[in-house]
Amino acid sequence: MKKTAEAIRHAERLAAALERRAPLDAAARLGRHDDDEVAATIPHLAPGFARQLVALLPEERRQRLRTRLPGHDSGTENWPENSVGRLMEPPIAVFSPETTVADTRKALRQLARSSRFTYAYCLDPEGKLKGVVVMRDLMFAARTLPLSEIMIEDPFVFRPETEISEAAHEVLARHYPVYPVCNDDGRLIGLVHGYALFAAHTASISATPGRMVGVTNEEHFATPWQHSLRLRHPWLQLNLLTAFLAAAVVGIFEETIAQVVMLAVFLPVLAGQSGNTGCQALAVTLRAMALDEMPDGQERHAVIKEALLGLLNGALVGVTAGLAMYLYAQWQNDTNAVLLGLVVAAAMIGSCVLSGMTGVLVPLTLRRLGTDPATASSIFVTTATDVASMGLLLGLATWLVL
Repeated sequence: MKKTAEAIRHAERLAAALERRAPLDAAARLGRHDDDEVAATIPHLAPGFARQLVALLPEERRQRLRTRLPGHDSGTENWPENSVGRLMEPPIAVFSPETTVADTRKALRQLARSSRFTYAYCLDPEGKLKGVVVMRDLMFAARTLPLSEIMIEDPFVFRPETEISEAAHEVLARHYPVYPVCNDDGRLIGLVHGYALFAAHTASISATPGRMVGVTNEEHFATPWQHSLRLRHPWLQLNLLTAFLAAAVVGIFEETIAQVVMLAVFLPVLAGQSGNTGCQALAVTLRAMALDEMPDGQERHAVIKEALLGLLNGALVGVTAGLAMYLYAQWQNDTNAVLLGLVVAAAMIGSCVLSGMTGVLVPLTLRRLGTDPATASSIFVTTATDVASMGLLLGLATWLVL
């Protein structure tokens, strides 16, 4: 579409109006315009702000507009998934420490016509970050002073490979609007906004329940069903494969079930109870990992704690389940009613202990293997708890009753 002078002025006015708003409000207003208007407005926005607004649009529009973003091929895709490098925008307002306050003000007035900035950054000839200049200090400083006299030396920086969850934890005590991103040599390679870090971290946390059952971060409410099918189906095949393990356990004790049919009634009871115990431990462990509440070396303490909770909870619910089995066996006139009640109680205790430990060990193992600890972890935990609960119940019954 050929740009007219009026179209350009309209895009400039819209960009100016958007930059006066918070990202969420700006994205809502931008979303009311068609793709051509959005594409015409994007070049008039600061690159990082433009990417932030497009990221808040519905997925279908986001995919259409992604290649029109400034700097969409700037190399941010080369950094690991869920890293600060993925959120970087190019550094702006960069000066030499010897630049005077007067020259800096003049340059910033010109830069403000096309870019948004919060701080000025002082770099040495090699591009290494020497300090950060706050606008208030720049405004009140004497015109002849060099920036080296008013800059904040040795500022806090991120590395591009830093995980977003770790970065979000770091900024909780700082609350800076923008953070410089430097490589290992100390050279400034980009900037990341605080709101972008928190938005990405919030999105990651909200996606955790889905990842636990094989729904990836890539899938959203508006994702076409064909794409959702491709994303979900492999995990369902994996879940089916692991379910065969639980079925195999039942098959091994087929003769026991045939002789004591009442055991089949209590198989789903134990599987459901132990599965819930494991998922509780899994949820707490994943939250501790996301919020960095589990320091290195505390893994053993977490496993012991969940084993103890499993023992106590298993004993309490085991008494109830054992009593229920006793009453049911009595109703069926089974001469082994007391023994069957004890078997159910013991199996409940053992399966809850194992389930609690599994809820911690599965995400810890996935993290140690270098994968996302939330990815389909619920599938593995559920399989382990099913195998443990059914195996314990049928094994104890075979040993003690038959």
